[in-house]
Amino acid sequence: MRFIDLFAGLGGFHLGLSVLGHECVFASELNADLRDLYERNFQMKISGDIKNIDAKDIPAHDILCAGFPCQPFSKAGNQDGLNDLDRGTLFYDIVRILKHHNTEFFILENVPNLKTHDKGNTWNKISKILKEDLGYTISSCKLSPHNFGIPQIRERLFIVGCKNGLTDFIWPEKDVFDKLNIRQILDDNRDKPLPERELESLAIWQEFLDNLPKSCKLPSFPIWSMEFGATYPVNGKAPFHRTKEDLNDYRGSYGVDLKGVPKKIQLQLLPSYARLKQKNKVFPKWKQNFINQNRDFYNQNKVFIDPVLPKLKELPSSWQKLEWNCQGEERSIYHNIIQFRGSGIRVKRSNYAPSLVASSTTQLPIIGWEGRYISVREAARLQSLDNLDINLSETQSYHALGNAVNAKVVELIAERLIGNFIENIQVQNTLLYEQVTV
Repeated sequence: MRFIDLFAGLGGFHLGLSVLGHECVFASELNADLRDLYERNFQMKISGDIKNIDAKDIPAHDILCAGFPCQPFSKAGNQDGLNDLDRGTLFYDIVRILKHHNTEFFILENVPNLKTHDKGNTWNKISKILKEDLGYTISSCKLSPHNFGIPQIRERLFIVGCKNGLTDFIWPEKDVFDKLNIRQILDDNRDKPLPERELESLAIWQEFLDNLPKSCKLPSFPIWSMEFGATYPVNGKAPFHRTKEDLNDYRGSYGVDLKGVPKKIQLQLLPSYARLKQKNKVFPKWKQNFINQNRDFYNQNKVFIDPVLPKLKELPSSWQKLEWNCQGEERSIYHNIIQFRGSGIRVKRSNYAPSLVASSTTQLPIIGWEGRYISVREAARLQSLDNLDINLSETQSYHALGNAVNAKVVELIAERLIGNFIENIQVQNTLLYEQVTV
């Protein structure tokens, strides 16, 4: 069958469908470097901005594939949704092409938050257009590569549609892979070692872990070291909404005394998340809980934490937080997968890589036991794109892979969606032939 590949990126849809024998007859991609790469990998010309392409100039096709831009719907973005004039409205370009060509099938991909964005109103609008205005039967499902033996947790919302119903369509079964390990996609590679300051930060947090007695259970909540020694008020009015006199008898980050300094300086001596104006003038309940839990943890383990506290205070603010997601494992940061995130240093077990993200190369998974970032080729394996030539700059490569759709997941969906349709057509043709020949 013939398919088109919109917002094509690295070509995850192309690779997933071509493996099944389907033919790509049109592709579009805004980024010029990705267009050049796509043409080299798939030996076909590719168009630019889909907004500038008339639907009648797109060849006839049976399947429309589109991983339309997710930033307007992502929790990490501004969540302007369909009102994002640059990217959110691109859904309507999909609609006009489907309408003009009366395309039999479509496969769309986006972030899971698409369904809950704007309290579900965005999804209701999208599904109404696809079902009522265009006449498709649709189905949606959240799938991740790790459901299918690939060691990356990257949950995405897939939406399929068919003009003739989805009676026989069943989503690929999610398997449980207990023995997945990121080591299965690693090379013997030392090309991207961690910078010295990252290594020093990890060493400080490892010292923190080593100082705690074995009897001390590590918190399941994020460790916010700025709360160690802090006493500023958590319940009632948040600090921003209090007077200088209200804060005089309290202590800020790491126990610094707030007495006698101007209100503006008092706020600067608090953790960044505690300085701001708050809705209803109080901290949200989840933040109150995290703060109180961290203070309790410190008070119970002060004697073990204090020796490393001066070093924690010198870290960049976001690295003063630690998320230990390895409960029950040996307390070694270096045995696990690490990410430096805006929310803190996150440590996860080595069986899965966290989701590759397009927004920043600083959040790349770190192979703790090798002291390095994951390579471009290894990241490509996590997206089932290892067969592609990704001849871009390092930054561009990671960005493109963070935006890509996993080709194996696409293949599994398309096999169920289109394979069943083709099989039914073959059965119908056989029955018709038998009736004619009788």
